[in-house]
Amino acid sequence: MIIDWMEELGEESLTFDYKDIANRVIEATCDYVKCHYEISVEIGLVDNENICIINNEYRNIDKPTDVLSFPMNDIVPPADFSNEANFSFDPDTGELILGDIIISKEKVKSQAEEFGHSEIREYAFLITHSMLHLFGYDHIDEDERKNMESIQKKILQNLNILR
Repeated sequence: MIIDWMEELGEESLTFDYKDIANRVIEATCDYVKCHYEISVEIGLVDNENICIINNEYRNIDKPTDVLSFPMNDIVPPADFSNEANFSFDPDTGELILGDIIISKEKVKSQAEEFGHSEIREYAFLITHSMLHLFGYDHIDEDERKNMESIQKKILQNLNILR
């Protein structure tokens, strides 16, 4: 597994070992969805100002959000790895390039406080949520939302990262 870290943008910083948490969550998510490939993900940690710019550019929503996911593959149905002809693989390493995750460090802090849990739990939740998007899951309709929430909860429980 390769995680490429983009430069941290903004003054805000995370006070825990965010790289270790990301590694653990990404590995647990890959295990849960039974991804048999070595994978590559790029993660960017930014402030609200920068995620607002990205959110506006890609989604035409001019406000900060907590996490953005940019999948490189169209995995349909979710977590179905049987159609690898349509997947993006790194020609040098052979890894499945899943895509990019952009997280607002300020939202990690504010939402942890708002929801009454630790910053580690909020950050782990956002990584899990985004990884599921990279694996083709979505929450557009109610059934999809319930399924995605159930999977997120199970992955975080398996890691003992609880509210």
